[in-house]
Amino acid sequence: MTACPVCGQRTIGKVGTDQYYCSECCVEFLVRGENVKIFNVETDGTLTLYNPLQDTAVNLQEG
Repeated sequence: MTACPVCGQRTIGKVGTDQYYCSECCVEFLVRGENVKIFNVETDGTLTLYNPLQDTAVNLQEG
């Protein structure tokens, strides 16, 4: 795997056997053959399954 499956950037590092981290979009992904599992890295370091439909934007304006 030479590019991130989420953002396509090549700034990835290996963090384990078949496991990589993208420093551009802050996801980890696991590659096993043709299968790829993508995880969000939470603030406490835990991994949750990546959901591209999840709205992760934060509104910092006062209402």
